[in-house]
Amino acid sequence: MMPNARDVLVVDDDPDMVEAILMVLEQGHYATRCAENGQQALMEVEKCRPGLILLDMLMPVMDGWEFAKQLRARYDHAIPVVVVTAAEHVKTRGDEVGADDVLSKPFNIASLLQMVERYLPPVTAQISP
Repeated sequence: MMPNARDVLVVDDDPDMVEAILMVLEQGHYATRCAENGQQALMEVEKCRPGLILLDMLMPVMDGWEFAKQLRARYDHAIPVVVVTAAEHVKTRGDEVGADDVLSKPFNIASLLQMVERYLPPVTAQISP
């Protein structure tokens, strides 16, 4: 299954945070999907592999640690994962799950877009068919 290079999967159980992230990414012309926990996120990845996953750590049902473990077992490091968390030791959290990067909450719009653009090509770089 080919990944959708402009698709960002947001995995977070905080509806306000998800809404804010989705709004920013959609303005940046990224396709977005969301999941409230790791279990839902794994189902979303199976449907269509995203180009990037923005992952919160503390969620019900399946937390970020277990999700990352199962994701890496199935897909290795084929999908970049950015840990987005308010945890005090955000870098440690990212290292614990083999994340490609980390973004501390709260973050500003520019930081979020810069992080996403690091892994996904900006719209202007895409060549039209």
